[in-house]
Amino acid sequence: MKISVARNAGFCMGVQRAVEMALDASHRYPPPIYTYGPLIHNPQVLKLLDEKGISVMNEIPEKGSGTVLIRAHGVPPDTKTRLESAGYTVIDATCPRVIKVQAIIQKHAREGFASIIVGDRDHPEVIGLLGYAGSNGHVVGRLHDLDTLPAFDKAIIVAQTTQNVHFFEAVKKWAQKHHPGYKVFETICGSTEQRQNETQRLAKEVDAVIVVGGRNSGNTQRLVEIVKDAGKPVCHIETESDLDMELLRSVKHIGITAGASTPNWIIKRIYRIIEALPLENEKVWKRRLFMAQRFALATNLYIAVGAGALCYACSVLQNVRTPFPYILISSLYVLSMHTLNNLTGLREARYNNPDLAVFFETHKSKMILLALSSGAIGLFVAAGMGILPFVLLLIMTLMGLSYNLQIVPDSVPNARYRSIRDIPGSKTLLISLAWGVVTALFPILAATGTVAWATIFTFIWSVAMVFVRTAFFEVLDMQGDQIVGKNTIPILLGKKQTLALLRLILLFVFVMLFLSVVFGVLPGLALALILCPIYLAVVMAFHRRAYIRPGIRLEFLTESQFLLAGLITLIWRIGFRG
Repeated sequence: MKISVARNAGFCMGVQRAVEMALDASHRYPPPIYTYGPLIHNPQVLKLLDEKGISVMNEIPEKGSGTVLIRAHGVPPDTKTRLESAGYTVIDATCPRVIKVQAIIQKHAREGFASIIVGDRDHPEVIGLLGYAGSNGHVVGRLHDLDTLPAFDKAIIVAQTTQNVHFFEAVKKWAQKHHPGYKVFETICGSTEQRQNETQRLAKEVDAVIVVGGRNSGNTQRLVEIVKDAGKPVCHIETESDLDMELLRSVKHIGITAGASTPNWIIKRIYRIIEALPLENEKVWKRRLFMAQRFALATNLYIAVGAGALCYACSVLQNVRTPFPYILISSLYVLSMHTLNNLTGLREARYNNPDLAVFFETHKSKMILLALSSGAIGLFVAAGMGILPFVLLLIMTLMGLSYNLQIVPDSVPNARYRSIRDIPGSKTLLISLAWGVVTALFPILAATGTVAWATIFTFIWSVAMVFVRTAFFEVLDMQGDQIVGKNTIPILLGKKQTLALLRLILLFVFVMLFLSVVFGVLPGLALALILCPIYLAVVMAFHRRAYIRPGIRLEFLTESQFLLAGLITLIWRIGFRG
């Protein structure tokens, strides 16, 4: 089965901003914390906020205390005033595009204009907009509602930001024909228009469409209507439990889109489930290959092999003659540390990678045994190589184990960071440095006890490639990390800025490897290894253009960069010897 996912599926800018503000409030402000009305139209997000201690306020008491967030749809102006007068700290999470419509209506209402609002009368956004129109606001939900309106001396026409584009076009044609003097403002959100146009194109290309979103989400319901109008089967679901398996098994090409209030973690869950479904109809070798990929990634065996391959490349770059023991040690160390990291990161995995979370919860005792035994075997092998390799690996192991430990006791007041993991961005940086040490520094120090320029360049290459890989995965996992309060690099810098930084790092690696050969610091192998940053840049570009969605295949392709480095090195050595 082929799966096509709409590029604009999931949180729009306004919803993303509102959810981030709510999550930030749960960490910054003392309870109680409320949202005035549901923050967005998605039951899963509302349940999450409730678990965070953020409840919904439907009526404003005369007196109160705490923090109240204005929902993304906005509220009438007097509502905000009443909340502040009652004693609440008010955080306005209204979507900026809704605020723009509010300002247009308010300005023209003061000048005596009537406001014709094209939208759903009972929708929270429309109720809020009517508050800015004063006594001269009118809602149009259907074309024949226009005929019931009086002829105004002067009027404006605006649309609910998530309104159906084609319906608003029909309203504009009516105005042009009957009241050309009315001012018309294009207030439908660009994201909404893109989402609807994209859904229309998607429906033409696929056999059936899955629309993910809340049952009471207006913009999600409009996507369902668009698919129905295209004559294609449509399945409107809120979570993966609502999937129609019979429909999925009967089609060859399925499309997935989602409303503006649908969180990415739900879309990822649904994609991963559907991604595995075609196995029942695929050839045996394809089924076995996919299952092997999933098992190798879940158990961290694939990334452990990748660490060994990277160590092999680093060893050859530095002319380490017998690299096998170092390859084994780096594989065992990475297997141990990554498995322990997965075991301590199950909270975020439930959102970022639910399959992995279920796997580790089901096989928890086995994975603990795997982590401890691989770490112990690595130390045993290092001990057989001498005191320096053993001490170096022991220090790295202890540092890895201390990442989640509370270092600053609770008795120390006002401590901002009580463990290493509390330091913003520490995970990405420490993982990258640990890989650099075990794959690049460890082999040369254990073999010769010296460090040369070749070691420094090799170490930088290893650290940079692992940094880009780890930060890229964190970009994909931003929502889950933010939910559990992790301050990763993408959360600190933002998605676009982080991806730009990663592309810059890959360019730097490309130039560094080239110059290292030109100036005789590294052997000609470094020129061939330039393929690694190029390969990773291509994978990231394919994801950015939505050719590869977050799932088993994207994860497998990203991790394969390390095996590519090992394969290039093997071919180079065979050719060099020949």
